[in-house]
Amino acid sequence: MEYNLADLFESIADTVPDREALVHADRPGGGAERRLTYAELDRAANRLAHHLEDQGIGPGDHVGLHLYNGVAYLQAVYACLKIRAVPVNVNYRYVEEELVYLYRDADLVALVFDAEFTERVAGALPRTPKLRHLVRVGTPPAGAPEPRIAPVPLAAAEAAGSPARGFGPRSADDRIVLYTGGTTGMPKGVVWRHEDLFFSGMGGGAPTGAPVTSPGELAERVAAGGEGLVFFPTPPLMHGTSLLTAFIALHFGQKVVLHRKFAPEEVLHTVERERVTCISLVGDAMLRPLVDALAGPLKGTDCSSLLSVSSSGAILSDTVRAQFAALVPHALLLNNFGSSESGFNGTATDDSGPEKGFRLHVNSRTAVVDPAAGHRPVAAGEVGRLALRGHVPLGYHNDPAKTAETFFEADGDRWVLLGDMATVDAQGVVTVLGRGSQCINSGGEKIYPEEVEQALKAHPDVYDALVAGVPDDRWGSRVAAVVQLRAESGPLDLAALQSHCRTRLAGYKIPRSVVFTDRIRRSPSGKADYRWAKAVAAGAEGAAAG
Repeated sequence: MEYNLADLFESIADTVPDREALVHADRPGGGAERRLTYAELDRAANRLAHHLEDQGIGPGDHVGLHLYNGVAYLQAVYACLKIRAVPVNVNYRYVEEELVYLYRDADLVALVFDAEFTERVAGALPRTPKLRHLVRVGTPPAGAPEPRIAPVPLAAAEAAGSPARGFGPRSADDRIVLYTGGTTGMPKGVVWRHEDLFFSGMGGGAPTGAPVTSPGELAERVAAGGEGLVFFPTPPLMHGTSLLTAFIALHFGQKVVLHRKFAPEEVLHTVERERVTCISLVGDAMLRPLVDALAGPLKGTDCSSLLSVSSSGAILSDTVRAQFAALVPHALLLNNFGSSESGFNGTATDDSGPEKGFRLHVNSRTAVVDPAAGHRPVAAGEVGRLALRGHVPLGYHNDPAKTAETFFEADGDRWVLLGDMATVDAQGVVTVLGRGSQCINSGGEKIYPEEVEQALKAHPDVYDALVAGVPDDRWGSRVAAVVQLRAESGPLDLAALQSHCRTRLAGYKIPRSVVFTDRIRRSPSGKADYRWAKAVAAGAEGAAAG
């Protein structure tokens, strides 16, 4: 056996076949909609895998997963992995034109999709000639146009496929593709080998301990250990944060709980009912509604089972962290840092925040380097870019230019160069400044939106905020903020926000304009939409000038 994700999962299923693996809990009050043991999830994946094989889909073929969270998502992932096909995540928010781009760029030959998306799939299909097989989950809305290729209902695909395995040998070199981006440019498909993703994204089978030293050791650890951990990835599985959380749980013999969509009050009902121990989410956009519910309509909800709540992909503000700690003081709150290109990099320090910046204890494979100087590590205090060595992706699918720009070799190691600017101190603590692509250059001073957003969100009346640069005749660009106030907040204006920020930021970083909005636009996982923020900020200024 190699470090192949399908092999590893099967070894766990054989070790604890009757242990509960997956709970889809979506009914009001958190009642379970569907429960599967490890053996049942394995058989469900086998059935779909054999169906795909019967359609001529096999090693190296790309299969799109255009799905909400649910049993079908993980069933489809493992079905692909079992036959050495390549699962590809599809953003379910995409409209027809975006889907055409992704389906084509990803070279999809098959698609497993939720019935709600039938009309979009039908519209995109005529322009995606490689896509030749469809599996549909659920019943389409009345009147939805049928795709030119008749979709096979998932139930029919399962009925036709054998529950037994009977698959050929697999490899650690088998692939999985994670599409990322789309809020700052066209999405890019990050190509991972199974072995590299297992170690970089899943901690080698032990995210908080020593990685396994052989594939067989994973099942041995599960057999020697117990159950009791319940992982609840609340963002969409189409994003790496949630999928990796599910992988970590399932490859350690523990339970995964899913909701079709994020609904704060239902999340808390499920935490209480299923005795959830570990929640993963993305930033304030997801934690703040949970805090509001716990402090309001669901006050008194039993969260005693919670051991940890981890955020990745967006920084948790000091205000929300303090509110959560007051409500659930026994749970560990982790501000993690990672990406689709790197897996896990590190966790924020206890003093991380607007005053000192987003400071990280990074793993031994993470460094801050200078791309203009042969990717050498920067000296303490110098600004560089985060990079990771060792188990890194192979590159971007269908994008050799971006691959050459992002991935490099040095001293016998493969490296990935991330888009995040950072400094490192003499103790090795890294301060992340922000994405270089979002950096605002105002009169020669570099300003990172994330730092200003942290300061804004520390105001008790600010619910959410995004910051962008808008054109300025004198300075080139100036800082503009788009702010969503709390529903119960009093009057707040630019001057009040500027006064608040001056206690936390240098003067050149203070927002020079603000647009108040009913809702900040983010992805379903909570990630910022900076294109939208810049357009809103610039549009408001243009309207005022007109």
